[in-house]
Amino acid sequence: MMEAQTHTRGAMWLRLLTGGTRPAHDWAAVQVRDALLAGRPARYIAVVPDPENRFPRARNGEVGLVEGWQLAKAVQEVIALDRDAPVKRPIVALIDVPSQAYGRREEAFGIHQALAGAAGAYAQARLAGHPVIGLIVGLAMSGAFLAHGYQANRLIALDDPAVMVHAMGKASAARVTLRSVEALEKLAATVPPMAYDINSYASLGILWRVLRLADLALPGEQDIALVQRTLEAALADILEDRERDLSGRLRGDHRQASRSVRELLQAQWEAAD
Repeated sequence: MMEAQTHTRGAMWLRLLTGGTRPAHDWAAVQVRDALLAGRPARYIAVVPDPENRFPRARNGEVGLVEGWQLAKAVQEVIALDRDAPVKRPIVALIDVPSQAYGRREEAFGIHQALAGAAGAYAQARLAGHPVIGLIVGLAMSGAFLAHGYQANRLIALDDPAVMVHAMGKASAARVTLRSVEALEKLAATVPPMAYDINSYASLGILWRVLRLADLALPGEQDIALVQRTLEAALADILEDRERDLSGRLRGDHRQASRSVRELLQAQWEAAD
């Protein structure tokens, strides 16, 4: 089976967390491995660069047409395997994705459908009772993050300047807002949803945990053990949650308006009944 030749954080953590298990598929960009989490079978999925990708816009770890459908297949396989099982196996999305693949061919061939298929598969798995955990170890940008990881019951991120979640990169955001990168950074420092640091994103309530490691480039045994323990804790927390939905994300410091809007909508809905 093929192994990705380019070393990235996603590929590194996939290897560190699954040991010597063999890939479940011979795909180049979407790496899938089955290993144990807290003593139970789990599926680990990462998107990694594929320099030989037939779609040039998807050679640096972007989620493109093929990657979207492969993500969907990797998740749907688990749903099918556990359809009649009383206990559903966990799915761990290792997230290090710079963007969705931008290109005319991608748009013409329906990248929106491919990425929707991936996002829908993760959501279907979560609703079917599979504990879904997302571990953000690098970039989680734009539609790539929506397709791979955003639907997780619990999201965990490493605390590092290279780890960020956003709709677009700084240079692109600066062009769209007609600002310099420096001006954008100054504005983002006062508006948490626009900021690029992971702790500002955490203040929105979407992250379950933020982990500070001793060495992100070359994690040691203590760092690996911390991540492993946090994944196990996330799994236990999901299993204790009767709702299994994403309502916990509304508890963030900067989600007051979201909570108020939902309360008003709920009141109007009940009044209409």
